Amino acid sequence: MQKKHTIRDIAEMAGVSTGTVDRVIHKRGYVSQVAFEKVNKLLDEINYQPNLIARNLRNNKVYRICVLIPDPKKDVYWSPCIDGIDKVISEMETFGIDIEMSFFDPENSKSFSAGNLAIQDTIPDAVILVPLFPKEALIAIENYNVLGIMVSTFNNRMDSSLLKNFVGQDLNQSGRVAARLLESILNKDGDIAVIHLGQKDKNDVQIQEKENGFRYYFKESTHFKNNIITCKLKQLDFENELSVFLKNHKNLAGVFITTSNAYQVVEVIQSIIDRKIVVIGYDLLEENVKYLKNKAIDFLIHQNLKQQAYLCVNTIAEYLLFEKNIPVETFLPIDIINSENVNIYLSV
Repeated sequence: MQKKHTIRDIAEMAGVSTGTVDRVIHKRGYVSQVAFEKVNKLLDEINYQPNLIARNLRNNKVYRICVLIPDPKKDVYWSPCIDGIDKVISEMETFGIDIEMSFFDPENSKSFSAGNLAIQDTIPDAVILVPLFPKEALIAIENYNVLGIMVSTFNNRMDSSLLKNFVGQDLNQSGRVAARLLESILNKDGDIAVIHLGQKDKNDVQIQEKENGFRYYFKESTHFKNNIITCKLKQLDFENELSVFLKNHKNLAGVFITTSNAYQVVEVIQSIIDRKIVVIGYDLLEENVKYLKNKAIDFLIHQNLKQQAYLCVNTIAEYLLFEKNIPVETFLPIDIINSENVNIYLSV
């Protein structure tokens, strides 16, 4: 086994004081250039790894991470986030990490801004956000930066150089995967509808990325010659709007639902159309899974919020504790779920 070198060992080998070695390892205080190069060369030769856990425990350092996510009581879609964050808490509880969750109303930008202001007052070491409201999120990120607080995001991607990292899916690629799935099981010529249901302006960028990837796939295809029609529906009175849309487009062969509301679309389709339409949707909501199992929904793309939240929080915790490098972006695999493999994912 490789010898564990102490600071005293390294000092004797380099011909310098233990204080000099300590300053080089922990990057603090003045060290002459000659001594700095001598110690660093030796550290490389022996592949020295400082015991960062012991250092943190010795210094009684506790790092605080605040996580601001949409309230699952307002939208059950966000419930898996809590499981992912709780997993990090249980794994890191002995390492000097304090992780605090708070919630905002996913339909109220003022609630999101108020949540950020409350966190800023406590000056944590790091903040993790789901930036549902881009304008308000940019303001919050800038304020955190002024205070010297690092910020990471998950699920919703933002264009800001001030962010430490992002965890989520490549939504454009997700749309392409949905297109390939739909194309592979279409059994007749016909049009395709891209349905955006229940989304407000805050998420237009996210759903548009999915549609862009979906459309570009078919643009490259030499086989598909029919139309792709976009249908945007607000949650209020969507049944009537969707019913009118379906009656006006009798040549539909498939639909791609860009949000987690596939089950609501399927319920209307079944009340209007007496033939099979291919349906691709998102997320393992209980209602979606029911229609997936009876094959009214053909495929669901799993965005895995639990893993997104876990990876984002865990990455920041490991950076604070162990100085691990953080990638600017971490993309999760695009999991394809059907009636045959869904139970495996539900048990994870």
